[in-house]
Amino acid sequence: MHCIESGNVAAAYGVKLARAQVIAAYPITPQTPLTEKLSEFVDAGEMEAEYIPVESEHSALAVCIAATSAGARSFTATSANGLLYMSEQVHWAAGARLPIVMCVVNRGIGAPWTIWNDHQDSISQRDAGWIQLYACDHQQIIDTVIQAFSLAEQVSIPVMVCYDGYLLSHTYMPFEVPEAAAVDRFLPPFKPAYALDPRQPANLNTVTLPDIRPDIRGDLAPGYTEIRHNLHFDLRQAIGKIAEIDAQFKDAFGRGGSPHVESYCCDAADYIAVALGSLSYQLRDVADALREEGVKAGVCGIRTYRPFPDEAVVEALAKAKGVIVFEKALSYGNEGALCGDIKSALYGCDPRPFVRNYIVGLGGREIKTADLLAAFRAACTATEFKSDAPEWIGLKLQESGGNG
Repeated sequence: MHCIESGNVAAAYGVKLARAQVIAAYPITPQTPLTEKLSEFVDAGEMEAEYIPVESEHSALAVCIAATSAGARSFTATSANGLLYMSEQVHWAAGARLPIVMCVVNRGIGAPWTIWNDHQDSISQRDAGWIQLYACDHQQIIDTVIQAFSLAEQVSIPVMVCYDGYLLSHTYMPFEVPEAAAVDRFLPPFKPAYALDPRQPANLNTVTLPDIRPDIRGDLAPGYTEIRHNLHFDLRQAIGKIAEIDAQFKDAFGRGGSPHVESYCCDAADYIAVALGSLSYQLRDVADALREEGVKAGVCGIRTYRPFPDEAVVEALAKAKGVIVFEKALSYGNEGALCGDIKSALYGCDPRPFVRNYIVGLGGREIKTADLLAAFRAACTATEFKSDAPEWIGLKLQESGGNG
């Protein structure tokens, strides 16, 4: 079935096709239409699920934690300060190794208050132990949601599917909705290795001592350090699993092939722009314009951000002369978080391309293609850089009275 609908509706179709059994919902712009659409599916009898309206985002993820612990496939969605409000539970879900899927419809966070798009919300949770996947258009949203359930359940790690607020959540684009039977073959019912059962009461995630110790059966159980090591190790192993699931999805539905990085004109490119989400597609027009000027430019969109696909990044970028990272988030006091990860991945390369960082679009500031072109061109043609600090596109300090 072909649809022309919003990105939020695309996500809702993905959740419906995945046959999620528990949906926890709390409204926050711009994700609200996603859970509203799911409520319509449930109310119309098109989706067999428990739809649970809650009093806060913290409670929404708590519901998913409880439901998944009891063996149900669960889903929620949030944005911005809502994600921050559930931060305690975000860490809990990862530490408990629960295969929850959550859409994060990216939006700037307060203070000051904003409802517009940037990536500061999900980037702020990059070290919480969740897998983070970024979608660039509506087709990728629905496809990634379906794959996320398979991934989460195979590696026992929760997954965030991130996509841009308004730019994707509320715009209308065509996308294909897979046949339910085909999705059922790709994604079998959730069968957890262990689930809570009232007939056999148990305690999960009690206070863990620093060292390993015998459990109630006398077997040595991991301590806190071992638990954290295992999560980190399995996240690194998940890089291969993401690629494997993408290949299976492509065999089944004919779409995919770029599970970690999505390259555009990067073969033999001298200068490559890197970005997350829909910005990477906007940058394709910039690369085309530069190629008309004789500059060998390309674009690399990062689809998998956590775990960070360092080998795929090196393969895509190492042969370039320069890498220019455009991002809608900031690691305050340092640089863009994505830029820091790119630098780390390329550190061992010899020769190593230079890496420049541009901060754009915070709080929904308009990102003009002409401004991206000017910045990309300047980075490509510069003979030297006076500072390694990130540059800001669209900053208007003088017009607004400086820093005061």
